[in-house]
Amino acid sequence: MARRRRGGHGGGGGGGGHDTGGSGRWMVSYMDMVTVLMCLFIVLFAISSVDQGKYQELKSSLAEGFGNVEDAAVVEEVVENPAEEPVDVETDLERALDEVSDLSALRDAMARDLAAHGRSDTVRFDIDERGLTVRLVSADTFFSPGSADLTQEARAVLDVVGPALAPTAHEIRIEGNADYTSTVTSVFPSNWELSSSRATAVLRHLVEQDGLAEHRIAAVGFGSARPLAEGTSPEALATNRRVDIMVLSSAPEAVRALIPQVLSGQLSAADVPAAEADARALARAAETAGEAGAPGE
Repeated sequence: MARRRRGGHGGGGGGGGHDTGGSGRWMVSYMDMVTVLMCLFIVLFAISSVDQGKYQELKSSLAEGFGNVEDAAVVEEVVENPAEEPVDVETDLERALDEVSDLSALRDAMARDLAAHGRSDTVRFDIDERGLTVRLVSADTFFSPGSADLTQEARAVLDVVGPALAPTAHEIRIEGNADYTSTVTSVFPSNWELSSSRATAVLRHLVEQDGLAEHRIAAVGFGSARPLAEGTSPEALATNRRVDIMVLSSAPEAVRALIPQVLSGQLSAADVPAAEADARALARAAETAGEAGAPGE
């Protein structure tokens, strides 16, 4: 007699029901994973496009989806506040005003010292985009004719000017100049040699007697190539026979270009707010252009 098979356990019908239930649970997990991956790629795409409006829209959408709207608002405030902070910039005009103030203070100090020693008429001062010029005019007062040896008057004047120049951080250049008349001797075949030797004599006195640092001072001779006065009158010739002590401005070229306008009164401290506003606008424009042109991460 054949045995009767029971269908209550392990049969085809029971096994089929078990597989159907497991398949349903697997599909739920799969959909969760797909959803997470989709969100990840959306976020990566939004970040790589560097679109602030799209980023804010995505952030708000995700915050609402996860029920965190209030926190999203706080994050938005933290992100946006730094952009609203003022850009701290020092404008070229401010630097030019500071440079003129610094050079003027040095000029005034030397002028007071020269006046105290009764030698105000022996030196002229001039400030321009190159810096401060201390002009020793005429050379006949400071040198014997056809000679590069300093006179006693020259040494006395340099001993007043030198101590004021020694503490400054500016580089200094001594420029020797001559008039157009030729000076021909066995020692000085031309005005080039004479003007260079006179500039060097002034340099050596400032370094050796007045304590100027030798690493920030130099001497150069221009011969008769840079006259100050035109003509052949004795006064013009005397003006062109000179030695200039140049206190060179260390400011950038853009700042030095503004110095003549500051000296003439065309620019002043009253123009600083407008210059600052322009500088901030340029800084923000450059920052925005940099962000727009940056490659996606």
